[in-house]
Amino acid sequence: MKLSQGVEWCLHAVVLLGQLPQGTVLPRTLMAQHHGLPDDYLAKYLKQLVRAGVLMASTGPRGGYRLARPAERITAWEVIEAIEGGQSFFHCQEIRQCGTGAARPAECTEPCAIHQMMHSAFLTWKDQLSQTTVADLVQQVPEHVRERNRQGLLNA
Repeated sequence: MKLSQGVEWCLHAVVLLGQLPQGTVLPRTLMAQHHGLPDDYLAKYLKQLVRAGVLMASTGPRGGYRLARPAERITAWEVIEAIEGGQSFFHCQEIRQCGTGAARPAECTEPCAIHQMMHSAFLTWKDQLSQTTVADLVQQVPEHVRERNRQGLLNA
């Protein structure tokens, strides 16, 4: 399974916003510069987070993005789902019904063991990401880095 680079960019963006005082608006250009990301591409992904209700956007000279809810109420899964969609990473092709060893359709009334295993793995993955909040991720950023980020971005 491979996630788009937009997922990583957006997770970093929401973690960065989560390090700032609640309600702080951060211009997209500052976020892009902070992480060395292309502004135009980041803009596309941030719009998806706004549509998903993860971020709020404001326009004008003091415009930018902020978390739509407290960091404790935004999950990593919400960010991933906003960018990649919520579908499973595995799509069964019913290979067991192909080739010289093909099973008859009547023998395939239930998902095969591989399909069941992959579905279970997806649910476990989704559950873990649904239990991890932006606040949890912010807490893993060393305090001195959080402070440096706050100072650098709030004084920019």
